Amino acid sequence: MRIPSWISQHLAALRAVVLFTVLTGLLYPLLILGVAQIPGLRDKADGSLIEVSGKPVGSSLIGQSFTDADGNPVKKYFQSRPSASGYDPDATAASNLGPESMEDTLGDPALDPNSEEGDGSKQALLTQVCSRSKAVGELEGVDGSRPYCTADGLGAVLRVFYSDGVTGKVTRAVSVNQACPATPFIATYQGVPVECGKFGEDYSKGVLVPVRGSAPEQSAVPADAVTASGSSLDPHVSVDYAKLQAKRVAAARGVPVDKVNDLIDAHTTGRALGFMGEPAVNVLELNLALDRM
Repeated sequence: MRIPSWISQHLAALRAVVLFTVLTGLLYPLLILGVAQIPGLRDKADGSLIEVSGKPVGSSLIGQSFTDADGNPVKKYFQSRPSASGYDPDATAASNLGPESMEDTLGDPALDPNSEEGDGSKQALLTQVCSRSKAVGELEGVDGSRPYCTADGLGAVLRVFYSDGVTGKVTRAVSVNQACPATPFIATYQGVPVECGKFGEDYSKGVLVPVRGSAPEQSAVPADAVTASGSSLDPHVSVDYAKLQAKRVAAARGVPVDKVNDLIDAHTTGRALGFMGEPAVNVLELNLALDRM
């Protein structure tokens, strides 16, 4: 008896499903697992975990914070690059904020910013960079000022209103990132008094104007100290950022700064394949070396 064509077609499809399920769902994963256990690859495949006294303390591939219970930097440790995800490998992602992210969302003053819901405020990328630079400058004892940043660590941005829309005489200027009752970072703009920002007011009809200020073109705080990496998990910092932290770490540990700098040099990796990227320092490995010292 001849099998109907539609049944034979379904049987062929079923055989293909079974075949490729076995090949791609069982054999291929087992093959990759076997290859991953080859000496030299096993450590990377298992997460590149670093252990101290038999207990894992982190991964050489994933950054982590070195802060106290209140979130303050522990001075005897080198600090990592900022993370947009809190170094959570399950939430690895960039902030998706770019150069046009300059205006903050002001929080409701009637709400508690420390509550679970927060006050609704949201920092633009510019303010994130400014606030981080100010904090790093204070921690390391250097000038953390940057162009387009206010002295209180916010983006130096105005909403400027003109008599003819985007041209004409300036009629109003608002420092939109400085919530009232803050004192605006400049008193006047083109002869018009600058106002502080107020929650709930619509400033969208004003022209967004960043103000450079008097900060030096090259900040003492390196760029990687104030910006997160694309994955938010970068375990490295630049040599410049590590060297900036050396004096503080040495003072906190009561050791000569030269010894700390020697450890930085010992834990500096070169460019990938000799030409890609920049030399970098693995923060976790460096901090563990300090503890051993």
